Formats: sequence, C-alpha cells, structure tokens
Amino acid sequence: MAFGRLSSSRKSPLKMRALGMIMALGIAAVVVQTAPGVTSALMPVRTQAGDLLAASPGREESREPGLLARIMGHGARERRIRELEARVQELARYEAAARSMAARLEAYESMLSAMGEPPARGATARVVSEVNGPFSETLLANAGRAQGVEPDAIALNEGGVVGRVTHLGERSSRILLVTDFNSRIPVMGENSGVRAIVFGDSDGLGTLADRPEEDPFLPGERILTSGEGGLFPRGYMVGAAQMREGRWRVAFSMSETRGGFVRLVPPQRIPTPEEAPAIHQSDPANAIPATETPDAEAAMETGGEG
Repeated sequence: MAFGRLSSSRKSPLKMRALGMIMALGIAAVVVQTAPGVTSALMPVRTQAGDLLAASPGREESREPGLLARIMGHGARERRIRELEARVQELARYEAAARSMAARLEAYESMLSAMGEPPARGATARVVSEVNGPFSETLLANAGRAQGVEPDAIALNEGGVVGRVTHLGERSSRILLVTDFNSRIPVMGENSGVRAIVFGDSDGLGTLADRPEEDPFLPGERILTSGEGGLFPRGYMVGAAQMREGRWRVAFSMSETRGGFVRLVPPQRIPTPEEAPAIHQSDPANAIPATETPDAEAAMETGGEG
C-alpha cells in the first residue's frame, strides 16, 4: 500500500509538468503568431489550408467542394449552388442583351414607322376535357360569344399554342387541339426560318410536312407560328423541332394540364380593301365634277355670249 501511494505521488508532478509545458507552448505559439514577420510567413500556409478545407482552387464556376464539405456530406449541395450562381450570372447577361436589343428595335420601328403586331385581345376561360366529341382531341371552354370570343379564336396557355376554336356558342367554345390529326398550323423555325405545316399524330408529337424549302430544321430550335394564311398570329410558341425516324417532328410546348385556363385570342385577319374601304372626308355625291367647276362654267358663259 505504501508503494502504491509513493508511485502515484511521483506520477502527479509529471502530469502537472506535462500540462504546464503544453500550456506554455500554446501561449508561446499565440504570442509568436502576433509578430508581423511570423504572420506574413505563415499566411501562405494558412491560405492553402483554408482552400483545402473550404474549396479546391480554380475558377469559381468549376471549383470543387472542399474537404470539410465532402466529409460532412455537403459536397453535392455546394456544387449545385455554384452551378446555379453561374447560371444566374449567365441569364443576367442575356437579360441585359435582350433589353438593349428591345430598345434598339423599338427605336428602329419608330424611325421607319413600322406597323407592329396588333395588341392582344381576348378572354380567359377554364377548359375541361370533352368526351364523345366530334374530334379525338378537343376541349370545352366556358366562354363564348357573350364573353367576346370570336370565331376561329386561338387558344393559348403558359406553354404556347393549345389549338383553335372550331365551334362557337353563346357561352361555350370547342377547341381543336394541336395534337389532333385534323389540326393544321403554318409554322416556321425560329433560327432556320424554314416554313412548314404541322399536324398532330397518334403519338402526341406533331409532324412537319409541306415544306416549300429544302433546308432542314435545326435540332432543338423553337417552332413558332408563321402567320401565313391570316389565321394564327405570327410568333406564338408551338414546340421544339426533333428528328425521329427520318422525319422532322415537333414536341408540343403547351401545358399538359387538362383542367387549367386558356386565353382565347382573336385570329389575325387582315381585311381586304373591299371589306374596309377608305373613308373620304366629303360625300362623293356632293363632289363637283371636273367639267362643272366655276371656272369652266364662266368660260362657257363667256364663250356663249361672244
């Protein structure tokens, strides 16, 4: 028992000395780091260690998550955040370019006195699926002639062109969808400018046919209404071009919902001069013929008197 107490009493001073040396070394390290020369010498080491723990060196958009983030399982989240930040910066550049081009286009149209597209009119209606209708792909809208819907109105939603009104009632409309085989829409490629007619097919995609140009579409380019025929206004989104089994197809961009809302826009018809003749300031019935002007009458009277 006496030997055990003697050995424990010998170990206690050793532990105290070791603890004191550790504390002294820590205090010395803190004091030494405050020196300007030591701080400047250790700065590269600190920077490299921080980059290793926080993120790998490199460009901001391609920088990999750091060691600490990977250990804690936050690597995928950090990588996704950097991708979204890079995407936001890219979209900001596109937005600035689009605003500049829009202002420039407005100035050019003002200088040239160009006639723009007519203002959008129409009515918003709720649509429901129709069963046992005259066509395989139709919708019913709860707006008709009483709500200002015109015959052959164009149905649009947040995705693009939905179809057109084929039957108009007083308080309802029947919409023939673009996915129906009987639907025919004049379209064009946004980038290629190639024109065609798109009609629906049984697989839910559209088929591009009756192409007057031999040039092909560009894969993935947007397909817009061309405005030809005077029914569909120009520039409405229809879908995206795809090459499938040797044929150019269209993946329609309209929303897949069948219980939402659509905007029924009047068709863009340009009236003929006979339908909308020019309005004269004076009535033609009251106009004085050229042979009966006052000067001519005076000359005739003078000649008759002589």
